[in-house]
Amino acid sequence: MIRLQVVKIIHTVAWAFFAGCIFAIPVYASRGQFRWAGALIGIVSLEVLVIFANNWRCPLSAVAARFTDDRRDNFDIYLPLWLARHNKLIFGWLFVAGLFFTLARWRGW
Repeated sequence: MIRLQVVKIIHTVAWAFFAGCIFAIPVYASRGQFRWAGALIGIVSLEVLVIFANNWRCPLSAVAARFTDDRRDNFDIYLPLWLARHNKLIFGWLFVAGLFFTLARWRGW
């Protein structure tokens, strides 16, 4: 059980980091700090590639699955069930919106 808790903590911290990056992208773009916005876009894009290469699942989910038979949407992370269930949809749209906002600000729109 302790191993599962450690994986869930690591997964939650990683999720918070990437969620923070997604929220920070339009903040930096609104300030005209496009290098920071671009760096965050790059970081999140790498994570998207990792998830894509892993059949749209975080690799930490497979690690957590070794320690439990539970397969609820939040078995591997400390998030509310509704957020874990809709995480990719919510943060995917926020990321895309941040990309478009950054592009618009960069182009001077």
